[in-house]
Amino acid sequence: MSAEVYRVLDARLPHHAGSSTAGLTAVPVDQIRDPAWLEAQISAAGRLYRCVDRGVLGVLWWYSASSVLLAPTAESWLVTGHALDPAAVHLYLHRDGRLLAARAVATCADPGPRLHKVVDGAVSAVSAATGASARALWAIATDSLANRVLWAGGGPADAVAMAHSVGPDLPVPRFVDVGGRTVVRRASCCLVYETPGADKCVSCPRQLPAERLRRLQAW
Repeated sequence: MSAEVYRVLDARLPHHAGSSTAGLTAVPVDQIRDPAWLEAQISAAGRLYRCVDRGVLGVLWWYSASSVLLAPTAESWLVTGHALDPAAVHLYLHRDGRLLAARAVATCADPGPRLHKVVDGAVSAVSAATGASARALWAIATDSLANRVLWAGGGPADAVAMAHSVGPDLPVPRFVDVGGRTVVRRASCCLVYETPGADKCVSCPRQLPAERLRRLQAW
């Protein structure tokens, strides 16, 4: 079934999260719960962002990783009506430590509880390894899910339905209209501005609402 799902995704969403894996190394999603492997990823993030604050690095790493991890299930569920199994996801790793793609090798009938199990395991591991707040990491996951839904052509109602299927640990996604375009009203901050030479993201929730709106409109 997963092969058929990918045939549909390739046709309808050619730039899906698993469309390009050349030159990347595949690792099963369960690796996130391996302390040694996760430590290596946090260390790589420290080199990439020139940062030593482990709490910041945990948030930054998860901000990127969660978007990749959640993508196969969100995209397939929305585009094909069949969900790729989040527990069967393989993450694709660049040699500098970045997670750049993901593919799943199986489908599942009820992805919500399985998404909860996978995200809960990852959040627990990242929080234990870095001291990052579990609540903040769950908020990052909801923003990642919401953005993946929008990028796949869905709308707020689709994202909210997916979030509800995961359960109350995952905050309900929020959205705002900016110049006729729906964007995620983020519940989370990636903390990139805490690293050398970086500014706050355009949609960062840690800025005055008027400034965030002005930057989003310009973008």
